[in-house]
Amino acid sequence: MGEDNETTVAEFLLLGLSGKSDQEEIVFGLFLGMYIVTISGNLLIILAISCDPHLHTPMYFFLANLSSVDICFSSVTVPKALVNHMVGSKSISYTECMIQIYFFITFINMDGFLLSVMAYDRYVAICHPLHYSLMMSPRLCVLLVVISWVITHLHALLHTLLMVRLTFCSHNAVHHFFCDPYPILKLSCSDTFINDLMVFTVGGVIFLTPFSCIVVSYAYIFSKVLKMPSTRGIKKALSTCGSHLTVVSLFYGAILGVYMRPSSSYSLQDTVATVIFTVVTPLVNPFIYSLRNRDMKAALRKMVLRC
Repeated sequence: MGEDNETTVAEFLLLGLSGKSDQEEIVFGLFLGMYIVTISGNLLIILAISCDPHLHTPMYFFLANLSSVDICFSSVTVPKALVNHMVGSKSISYTECMIQIYFFITFINMDGFLLSVMAYDRYVAICHPLHYSLMMSPRLCVLLVVISWVITHLHALLHTLLMVRLTFCSHNAVHHFFCDPYPILKLSCSDTFINDLMVFTVGGVIFLTPFSCIVVSYAYIFSKVLKMPSTRGIKKALSTCGSHLTVVSLFYGAILGVYMRPSSSYSLQDTVATVIFTVVTPLVNPFIYSLRNRDMKAALRKMVLRC
């Protein structure tokens, strides 16, 4: 190994989505606008649910949690990119990068777990309506969220500790706007076999378990819906699931395409795909859940009139 490659990296350079300076201004404006809308939209969802007693149900409890996680998820990556652009810097310290990786993994997993819990909630509401209040008790709802937080933090800790043990040499340029684990792994001059193995085994279980729960829940839901004699009943059942299915498709479609492959195959197309679930999904969630939900629209209208 050459002498220039033996220096330990103290910081990484986040090159962003575009290497061209004239395009960086456009990207900055888009990211700033989307971040403001993301925070505002998700805060409105949380406030509307908190202020309206009619929305104090399991479904909206999980939705409020999802909005909280989306705010945190966006705040892990976007603000650093915006600050770097404003101060004319591309650097992020090694410690900041590892912290960003930890919380990125935590919140992306938490999004998946909450989406699966929401799918289970819809399954119980449609397939077992008479036992809904018993099966989805407040205690169980809180327990499901707490267990999800514990699992996601432990999973993030595992991958972060595995990342910390790696050696990073003189190459420190990351072709991304944040410390995405895969581009960081590609920069390591250590053997990343264990990291890749953990992504496919433990990471695969963490990603695919919620996804499987969603698939199974909706299989039962569609089976039940198809047996309904009333067309009105079918429409009502599907309308409660439409918003959730849209978010699930957007979220998992991007993630499975990026992370269920070896880190060595990470490309520019994957960088664009990560923007979908790190920036776009948290942005569109409030619109999807509010515009297609009569109760949410009524709650938001009441809150606006009160102000």
